[in-house]
Amino acid sequence: MAFTSTLPLYAHPKILPNTQRLRFEPLASDYARRLVPITTSFITRRCYSRSKGLMVTAAYGAEGGARRRVYRQSQSKQPLSIAPVKQIASFLVPAGVFVAATFVLWKLVEKLLSPKPSRSSSVENKSPSQGVKWSFAPGTNLLSGFAAKIDRESKQTFNEFSKELRAFSSVDMSGRNFGDGLFSLAESLGYNQIVEEVSFAANGITATGIKAFDGVLQANIVLKTLNLSGNPIGDDGVKSLCDILVNNATIQKLQLNSVDLGDEGAKAIAELLKKNSTLRVLELNNNMIDYSGYTRLAGALCENNTIRNLHQNGNYGGALGANALAKGLEGNKSLRELHLHGNSIGDEGVRSLLQGLSSHKGARDLYMNDIGDEGAEKIAASLKENGTITTIDLGGNNIRAKGFGVISEALKDNTVITNVRLSS
Repeated sequence: MAFTSTLPLYAHPKILPNTQRLRFEPLASDYARRLVPITTSFITRRCYSRSKGLMVTAAYGAEGGARRRVYRQSQSKQPLSIAPVKQIASFLVPAGVFVAATFVLWKLVEKLLSPKPSRSSSVENKSPSQGVKWSFAPGTNLLSGFAAKIDRESKQTFNEFSKELRAFSSVDMSGRNFGDGLFSLAESLGYNQIVEEVSFAANGITATGIKAFDGVLQANIVLKTLNLSGNPIGDDGVKSLCDILVNNATIQKLQLNSVDLGDEGAKAIAELLKKNSTLRVLELNNNMIDYSGYTRLAGALCENNTIRNLHQNGNYGGALGANALAKGLEGNKSLRELHLHGNSIGDEGVRSLLQGLSSHKGARDLYMNDIGDEGAEKIAASLKENGTITTIDLGGNNIRAKGFGVISEALKDNTVITNVRLSS
């Protein structure tokens, strides 16, 4: 008995490899057919709709069961392909192994190439060197945690400077930026018995650094010139220095230009001049000394009979400061040079100074400015009476033709003066 069987192909959609489709192929008898896959070159469309089904009807006889089994076997021969999964796995596994191996190798190379701290460095780090920390900047010191190499280089440099201080008669250490860490260099001065001139100018030394000279200057018996210009030692540093030099018997020239010196520091210097009998040249240029400081210095000049050159250019003395100095000049017999550039003493200050110099038979060189025609007339009158002044600098003043004419007439009768400077 023949019967029909209905198979909904889209109830369970099947993805056929190589884009296959079904066709009917005749079997042994004419009335029986079977379904076999046909490979096509075009892409078949899959339909997932369950509402529509394609009905494939096949007639079969007694061999229907066998044929149906053949059909089912033909449908189940080729399962879903897993080739894409295998391809992805074949790519990811080697890539992961490569990345892991590269990371391990990189860590190994990094560990081998990283420098190992030496035993000496570790010892230095554990027990930092005691004593002075060498300084590279004004008022600062190296920290104990700095690298050992930098520490060794700085100490080597200072040792070279120390040797230089011990070997030469004139040593210029200006502009080296030692700061307050020059204790070792200062100690070298105590062992040097040939050096006569030392300059520590512009090194950033503060009042704390001045203490390095305590005891050293007393031990050195040959040093004659000490230059500390350009260091911000201030009034406190000047006071400390004066306490050190009060009993010094060798230094003849002291340079304290641009050291932030004010009236309090000038007061300390005045006390030094009253007690020290060896100082010959004192430079206090470009500081902040006012009328009060000039008064203190003028009082010291009355008691000092050894100072010869006094430089006070670029301060704030003014006419009042000049009046105070004039009184000091009356009692001093040793001063030979007085430098007052940039003090704005004016005509009134010139008049006072010349009155003080009228009885001062020792002054030879007089430097001053901010003078007009009235002051020039006073200078001309002084030149006729004073027979000791040899050099006068009138540059940078407000003297006109009238003033120069009066001075010219006075020079005709003067046989002592040798230099007259009129340049601005």
